[in-house]
Amino acid sequence: MPNPTPMSPTTPETLAFAAEAARLLSDLKCVDVRARDLLGKSPVAEGFLIATGTSDRQMRSVIDDLAELGTAHDYPLLRKSEDDRATWIVADFGTVVAHVFEPNTRAFYDLELLWGDSKHIEWQRSSSEAQPS
Repeated sequence: MPNPTPMSPTTPETLAFAAEAARLLSDLKCVDVRARDLLGKSPVAEGFLIATGTSDRQMRSVIDDLAELGTAHDYPLLRKSEDDRATWIVADFGTVVAHVFEPNTRAFYDLELLWGDSKHIEWQRSSSEAQPS
């Protein structure tokens, strides 16, 4: 069995996709959107997104839109998983993983604490950039 390759620095493309995905989560009315750089912290992903959705329907729609964004940026959705009541949906884009929770489930799992020592990925638009309507 070949040796695993060491993790390389997070690519600018990965950070750009994670930032764009975070903006999309915010644009689609998710709240408390967070994007973290997990380089050196996780053997699974370089980018980590977490957001709170407003309903199971909205959360599923957001994940579908993220999948379209991923395909457009050469980060296709590799797998998606959700719990029975759709209180937590995770989408795996390879080097970026997105979690969308309902509020109580997000508070229960508190994934921010797990990755609290990772670097923030800046994703907010500057005041000069127009937000989509």
